[in-house]
Amino acid sequence: MQNFPGVGVSPGRIIGTIRQMPKPISEPPAGEQLAPDTTAEEATAALKAASQAVHDELKERAAHAVGDGKAVLEATALMAKDTMLIKGAAKLVARGTSAERAIWESGSSVSEMLHNLGGYMAERATDVLDVRARIVAELRGVPAPGIPASSTPFVLVAEDLAPADTATLDPNKVLALVTAGGGPQSHTAIIARSLGLPAVVAAVGVDELPDGTEVYVDGAAGLITAEPDESLRATAEAWAATASLLAEFTGTGTTADGHEVPLLANVGGGKDAEAAAKLGAQGVGLFRTEFCFLERDTEPSVEEQAAAYKSVFDAFPGKKVVLRTLDAGADKPLPFLTDSTEPNPALGVRGYRTDFTTPGVLDRQLEAIALAQQQSEADVWVMAPMISTAEEASRFASMCADAGIKTPGVMVEVPSAALTAESILREVAFASLGTNDLTQYAMAADRQLGPLANLNTPWQPAVLRLVGLTVEGSRAEGHNKPVGVCGEAAADPALAVVLTGLGVSTLSMTARSLAAVAAVLKTVTLSDAQELAKLALSAPSATEARAWVREKLPVLEELGL
Repeated sequence: MQNFPGVGVSPGRIIGTIRQMPKPISEPPAGEQLAPDTTAEEATAALKAASQAVHDELKERAAHAVGDGKAVLEATALMAKDTMLIKGAAKLVARGTSAERAIWESGSSVSEMLHNLGGYMAERATDVLDVRARIVAELRGVPAPGIPASSTPFVLVAEDLAPADTATLDPNKVLALVTAGGGPQSHTAIIARSLGLPAVVAAVGVDELPDGTEVYVDGAAGLITAEPDESLRATAEAWAATASLLAEFTGTGTTADGHEVPLLANVGGGKDAEAAAKLGAQGVGLFRTEFCFLERDTEPSVEEQAAAYKSVFDAFPGKKVVLRTLDAGADKPLPFLTDSTEPNPALGVRGYRTDFTTPGVLDRQLEAIALAQQQSEADVWVMAPMISTAEEASRFASMCADAGIKTPGVMVEVPSAALTAESILREVAFASLGTNDLTQYAMAADRQLGPLANLNTPWQPAVLRLVGLTVEGSRAEGHNKPVGVCGEAAADPALAVVLTGLGVSTLSMTARSLAAVAAVLKTVTLSDAQELAKLALSAPSATEARAWVREKLPVLEELGL
């Protein structure tokens, strides 16, 4: 047996044969010129037509996707018509370069620029290369890169997966996802979790295994084993038998001694919300409103926005829906709101900060939220992303009050917000921890980079201390304002126990994780959770924090989590 250790991002233990992603589209020859019978105008027209075709194909796929997959496809479709990408190629065509070579070189330039910017924009570099390959394939009249076809289920293996591929995976055909690159918060990881597929990323060398190799994948432990023995087969069979225990969520998150921990869902729109409600979510802990704005060159009207928000509110009558105002910027650029030339977008004008440079958009969004709230029965809470100071929190609360919104809150993603939570929470009604961003900012580690995967985990004791400080701030001066977690950390059942022990009041996650988190929470008392939180905080590293806590939770092994 040959082992390939990586980073586990979605639990499950399965055995299957692998299919490698097809080799990428080959690079057009350097110096390739226009054919003698083709004019620059004709080549430019063909280039723009290919770009449009790729855009339309991705949009069509987005129309049949939901949630994270839909958002990823729509964002990638936008990249297919990126002005910088197409104009750069057109200039090269005007100088005599072939259309295929021109888009290739332009794509390289744009991708390198994004990579050098770092942060979220570095992750968008992969999207550009994916789009570039699709345009070249369209120009050549050959199939675009994509998931291999197979009549039988398989384990999909790749160096990394393009967002457009991960967004349209068929969980009836793909048993598990394994990549040699990527990080724990990459598109591959997030969509694997939303689909409930076992997944391991950053497993170096696994992309060199030949097609047809039988492998054992442990998505919790982060391990791939080629040619598994009988003991691993028995382990996979045992997991398949117990996995049924995680099929349903009863609709009440609670510890063994009755301490309630409401389990909420992260959603991007009405279809997401309806699916989450069917899976038993007790409400919505994160409604990503920017997903309603993607693929828009202009700001949606107040009425359009209100209709989109109401579709989510209507799925949870009488229940809490926490809506995040526009988190535009960095990896979610919006043409009417964000500046694509920022030198460091992850630290730039994003989230709440866009109101400083484009005033009025946030006011109109709050107006739309209030309008939708008036027409629904949901208990609507509204929070701003990227809040850094008490002054910002106070201003946002005033904006909400002016719009008629009664429950304003903030995202705690910036370390300064955790460190000054007491003063910030004097100004608002609640806070929600975005652990994805909080981790990357606290550890100065881009959450998309495979080599930094060990740094970029919310198990880092430093990150857990920031969570604890936020909760402490919420309880200062006799207040007891709710603090939830809506980042990916909440979907890890072991970490959910630790977060509960730290005093977090609600946990929000991809709806498919609800049952697993609920099952594990029911095996511990609040006192147990508090002791495990202390244990994690005392650990010298994230690896030991995770290992020490998991050792105290044998149910994780029983359930294959």
